[in-house]
Amino acid sequence: MPAPAPTIAVVVPVFNEQAVLPELCTRLAALFDATPACRWRAVLVDDGSRDHSAALIRARAADDPRFELVELSRNFGFQAALAAGLAHARGADAVVTMDADLQDPPEVIPALVAAWRDGAEVVRATRRTRAETGLRRLGFDFFHKLFGSLSDYPVEPNSGTFGLLGRDAVEAFHQLPERNRFFPGLRAWIGFPVASVPYDRRERAAGVPQQTFRRLVRYALDGVFSFSHLPLRLLTYAGIFTGATGFCLGLYYVVKRLINIETAPTGFTTLAALVLFLGGVQLIAIGVLGEYLGRIYDEVKHRPIYLVKPPRARG
Repeated sequence: MPAPAPTIAVVVPVFNEQAVLPELCTRLAALFDATPACRWRAVLVDDGSRDHSAALIRARAADDPRFELVELSRNFGFQAALAAGLAHARGADAVVTMDADLQDPPEVIPALVAAWRDGAEVVRATRRTRAETGLRRLGFDFFHKLFGSLSDYPVEPNSGTFGLLGRDAVEAFHQLPERNRFFPGLRAWIGFPVASVPYDRRERAAGVPQQTFRRLVRYALDGVFSFSHLPLRLLTYAGIFTGATGFCLGLYYVVKRLINIETAPTGFTTLAALVLFLGGVQLIAIGVLGEYLGRIYDEVKHRPIYLVKPPRARG
């Protein structure tokens, strides 16, 4: 008796993507039609969009039952919307995660599924090339190099949200309760057999990027402070170095005074430089401690990561 066709859910967070949604749905539907060996679901999570994204998804779901809308009560952020989609797709045999802007082409999904069928529980889509240019490209490259150096867990530098999780990996994700989430880091942390599928990351199909510079910086900080203790260790090393340097200088001047060698009086410039240096080190230390403390505060409040809009409140 042949094995039943696996159920594959495609989870896509959506925020103000009405310009790209028609093409996204068309290409996903074409993929589903061309791959009848799997039972497909597309879970599109509207993250409090202010445009007509939710209405477009609702209309598509009415015409094609393979498409589903999960509508959050407000904008909770990309990571929260992704968590909502994973929760909604929990019964699937495997879950594909991707962005809505079509920089991650749906046509790569069959290769992800093939790697999963070969035994990988976690499949990462790794970028051979990417279309971003200018400061945005430099920022992405700098972050990936920095994060690779700081992270306590190995994270593929050329991978992002796009990839596939098997059922066991999805269940493992549901055991991770943290609020400040960095998906590539969590995917590396859970372990399981891993495979990589290379692809070329393209330009947006339409519209403008919804991830603002502020959101990207916040996302980068979540990655660094959630998966590395190195900033705290660097502060410890800086404190040890500064203290040792101060002790050695003090001992040097004491010895010179004891053997009756006059020391030249230090001027205001030297004193001001020392005060500013030590004050700067202390302020940096307080800022790093504040980043960790703020994330601890978010965790102990135990607020839900997201809220789904009740049916009666939907337009």
